[in-house]
Amino acid sequence: MPMHLRPFFCEANLINRLTLQVQARYFARCREPFPTKVSHYLNRAKLIDSIRLTLRSNTPNSSLPSLISHRLLDSFVVTHALRSAPSADSALSLVHALQENSRFSHTQNTLHALATVLAKSGRCSELKSLLDDIRANRFGTIRVSFMNLMLWHAAAGDLDSVLLVWEKYTLENNHLCAESYNIVMVLYAQMGKDSEAVRIFHKMIDEGSLPNCRTYTVIIEHLVKTRRLSEAMEVFNMLPLMRIKRTLKQYSVLIEGFVGSKRFDEAMVLVEEMQVDGILPSRGMGLLLQQMKEEGVLKGKEQLLREIWPDERISSVSYSIDNGGEDEGENENDGEDDNLRGACQCDHIDGIHLKPWLDPRALVSALRNWSPDEVAALEGANFVWTRRLVCKMLRNFKKPEAAWNFFSWVASQHGFTHDIYTVQRIMTLLARHGRTDLVDILLSKVRMEGMRLPFSTIRLIIDFYGISKNADAALKVFNDDRVLCGPISKVNLMLLYSSLLRTLTKCGRNSEALDMLDDMILNGICPDIQTFSGLMHYFSQLGDIKTVQKLFSMVRQSGPEPDAYLYKVLIQGYCKSKRAALAWRLLEDMKNSGLLPDSATKDLLVKSLWQEGRRREAAAVEESFEEINTVLPFALQGHVWTVSSADLTRVYNIYSNSFP
Repeated sequence: MPMHLRPFFCEANLINRLTLQVQARYFARCREPFPTKVSHYLNRAKLIDSIRLTLRSNTPNSSLPSLISHRLLDSFVVTHALRSAPSADSALSLVHALQENSRFSHTQNTLHALATVLAKSGRCSELKSLLDDIRANRFGTIRVSFMNLMLWHAAAGDLDSVLLVWEKYTLENNHLCAESYNIVMVLYAQMGKDSEAVRIFHKMIDEGSLPNCRTYTVIIEHLVKTRRLSEAMEVFNMLPLMRIKRTLKQYSVLIEGFVGSKRFDEAMVLVEEMQVDGILPSRGMGLLLQQMKEEGVLKGKEQLLREIWPDERISSVSYSIDNGGEDEGENENDGEDDNLRGACQCDHIDGIHLKPWLDPRALVSALRNWSPDEVAALEGANFVWTRRLVCKMLRNFKKPEAAWNFFSWVASQHGFTHDIYTVQRIMTLLARHGRTDLVDILLSKVRMEGMRLPFSTIRLIIDFYGISKNADAALKVFNDDRVLCGPISKVNLMLLYSSLLRTLTKCGRNSEALDMLDDMILNGICPDIQTFSGLMHYFSQLGDIKTVQKLFSMVRQSGPEPDAYLYKVLIQGYCKSKRAALAWRLLEDMKNSGLLPDSATKDLLVKSLWQEGRRREAAAVEESFEEINTVLPFALQGHVWTVSSADLTRVYNIYSNSFP
């Protein structure tokens, strides 16, 4: 920065700090009349509801002036009011009215909320104007990322703008996030450009970006939309083996596709698998099951219908819920809204009735200290507690103590009883934070009451005990508590062993991990290539080459073909342990198997050979790749513990063959 500009920037930073301090004091004064953060939240919620109703009324301009001058109006209220706006015009009318409030200044959250509304309404010219104003710093320093721009242009259906932003993003980043590929894939699929969507998926894995849960949702949706249901199911059935969580959105899309095609048996299999995965169905799922019932294919499944159908205490009026900008489709507990009563009951204007606004994240934030005053304010709000609302609340707690306090308190509320969905939610949260004492209490209760835990919950608990470094607790769950999920298939047992092995390595229990691997094989459960690659990567990082070689021998004896990614893990491990000669021999084995390393692995091997004084071997590696005249891949497909290159290749082949 030039010297003559420094005083200006220092002064600007000082002004910004002072402004923030003034705003903080102002917002603190706004909260002063309210004894707790919960009561502050509830009054903010009332103001948001008033704005929501006004924006939907016949004469919004008559009521908005008084609402925008309300002392509780701040960026939080405006952000959520904009997100709840019924149209772009109503959102813009609120923004224009806010110009009369000299105390209010837009923040990044309010402007992002406005941009999202404009994009979803296809108002490209207004969106462009807003972005130009942000770039010109007319609202101060507001950050807009490449991903923000891609999402907004994609919501507006502007493919050219999305690709232009993506190109700039690519030039400034060596590694693109998976979501950027997902956005482009979705647009191509929606526009019927099938081969282009497949090409983007190929580009994604070819450039070393690991597909995430939403990537597979995009592929499944695309296949179902084009009536390729069998291919969609094939991809869906592969997800557990790739350690990808199956979501409510994926289940909903597939079940709707099978019901629409009158393939009710396959739809019913999916409904039962949802229970194994511990996914709370949505109201839309209930409607699909009702349709199946009318077709006479749900005889003897009345209990299942009762579990899925919405809580009878919830009325059927129109409703808006704000979940903080999260993607509802990829979360198993979203997709249905809950009503509130009492202190938060929303009024009506011009015959318009809305269920009260609710943001579980903000409410949980207000409850994080769980003081008696806050609990009293929560009780006075007279919420209607349903399992879906409780699950949403539990998902947003950061501290296990506050989550446990809420879980225990809500059990005593009128009309509410914990079920397996709320129990599994709290158990996984407690396991992640290492609260084995509370998890054991819940497991004992599950056993006493004869509940059946979803298999996915047992796996998650073991995985999370790895994060909280509780190997003994993980072993106890594996040995004693896995019976709580009923019979376990051979494939699922392999996944459970894999989770335990990963947890044991995270906890440094190396000898127990190797003993458990032997136990696994003796019981006729063959580890998959991801499990072997995870173990080899772990022991190679420790410099335990003897164990790595033993594991590699087991791979060759037990059946799964070593893939290119496994070779990469081994070569990198040998190089790190200053055993470049072994890595060189392994590279020759790799080439003899018809596999090639990526350029980074080849460069690492050459560098390691050179550093260890093996210049002849280093030169031989370089010459061998010059002779075959093949461009090495940028990155190899796969990831330790999760997905193999063979799995990614299979998914790609299913997807690409569906759109020749």
